[in-house]
Amino acid sequence: MSSRELILARVRRALADAPADDTPYERAVERGYLREHGRRTAEESADLLAENLADYRALVHRCTREELPDLLARLLAERGSRSVVVPPGLPADWLSAVDATRVPDLATSTAAELDRVDSVVTACAVAVAETGTVVLDGGPDQGRRRVTLVPDHHVVVVRVPEQVVASVPQALERLDPARPLTWISGPSATSDIELDRVEGVHGPRTLEVVLVSGH
Repeated sequence: MSSRELILARVRRALADAPADDTPYERAVERGYLREHGRRTAEESADLLAENLADYRALVHRCTREELPDLLARLLAERGSRSVVVPPGLPADWLSAVDATRVPDLATSTAAELDRVDSVVTACAVAVAETGTVVLDGGPDQGRRRVTLVPDHHVVVVRVPEQVVASVPQALERLDPARPLTWISGPSATSDIELDRVEGVHGPRTLEVVLVSGH
């Protein structure tokens, strides 16, 4: 008898005298969770998102649709980025003012090759105001997960108000659980036992979020 079979046999013996429970799964546990904490306008939700992102040490910028190309160009120039990963579905005009080499998101790209790229610019699937979280789902305008984890600088564009929701439950309703979801709350960071914070350990050291309105 394998270890697995031994453990399962013990579980069955322990449950032998337990009464049968025919309660349907969806009624077994009360799940009357709050869908959001307080009522906010779309503008207030965007403000809360910006506040929480900044609290996580993300750099937050706000602009209109018309201002976006120039803003992205400025952010990459200030970073000194000479190369930028571009997902295949990223709107072409977003980077129309950028003076940097475009690196396509290829399945054949190695981690070493991506590590030599200065920045990556993506869109997102949804953003959560209450938690300051941006969610990527690998869509055409976001690219493969690794292109947002290896380069040291990630600029993500959030369309306001349509991509901003108040809470995690509202975000989950918009997402496909079968897709590769990446939940980002600030730049990658960790702390050792002395609580010394180190950024860039398992993702970008610098996260910049652009809240763009006027779509």
